[in-house]
Amino acid sequence: MKTTDATVLDEPKIHEPGDQAVIEPAVESRPRRTTGVKDAKIYIDGKFYSEANAKISVFDHGLLYGDGIFEGIRFYNGRVFRLEEHLLRLWDSARSICLEIPMTMADMTEAVLETIRQNHLRDGYIRLVVTRGIGNLGLNPTQCKSPSVIIIAATIALYHEDFYRKGLTIVTCATRRSNPAALNPAVKSLNYLNNVMARIEANLAEADEALMLNDAGNVAECTADNVFIVKHGQIFTPPVAAGALRGITRSVVFEMAAELGVKVRETDITRHDVFVADECFLTGTAAEIVPVVKADGRSIGNGKPGPITARIISRFRQVTRETGTPVFA
Repeated sequence: MKTTDATVLDEPKIHEPGDQAVIEPAVESRPRRTTGVKDAKIYIDGKFYSEANAKISVFDHGLLYGDGIFEGIRFYNGRVFRLEEHLLRLWDSARSICLEIPMTMADMTEAVLETIRQNHLRDGYIRLVVTRGIGNLGLNPTQCKSPSVIIIAATIALYHEDFYRKGLTIVTCATRRSNPAALNPAVKSLNYLNNVMARIEANLAEADEALMLNDAGNVAECTADNVFIVKHGQIFTPPVAAGALRGITRSVVFEMAAELGVKVRETDITRHDVFVADECFLTGTAAEIVPVVKADGRSIGNGKPGPITARIISRFRQVTRETGTPVFA
């Protein structure tokens, strides 16, 4: 087990029957500190509050209707990784849902950095939320005059380190990815029920993640991650048009693969393609890059994380420790 004090969002249970350890699928069920930070300070609309006093109105449309947007951002070794890209995506999400962010991007950058400083962290995770703000019980967003900005710094590890070494088990869920014509997955909105329902299916199947298909039956993404497969030395991933989020870590994989001389292609992927892949891995800000070794009961490749996945993970960990926006400059 890791000895870090990081809050583990998906920590597996480990039993020792005889000489062989058995790792049960991770399930978010146990009570835990919400941030993992002692004396946490949470930013709400220009002020910092203790965790106990960090509150929003019950009339905020972010709570009542999931009307708002968010970003998950990582920082490593005192540097915020790809902060500009995350904020650009936040602003794109806001523009798409006609939400006016009540501060400039430069001010938001400083607010993120100051939140990390206030919590005395060098490594961790930021949840940046912009809600529509306080309104009445009606749906009409014009009732909400002042959007709210919330920034939370936490110490997390989405998966236990064993999963990065041994790989995840995934299942295909019946819940389809939202059709872009209804609610475009490109918008990182607070309405995550589509993903939550898929996550419930993974839990019920005792799997670590759920593979979500689009209306055409092709792979879109997982509940919180982009999907990549490796076949004959090339990497393949679904296009954004298939319902995949334009993930920040996804884009980083494109860059690193080019550095390593590995070709990446965006193309429609079926469940069959996943089953017969030589390797499979998932990417996301919280998950980082994690291998998948079994899908719907079928071993992927030799049932172990593959060499290209290992190279990508190694390079990613190097890049995240060496680049980013300095917090304490």
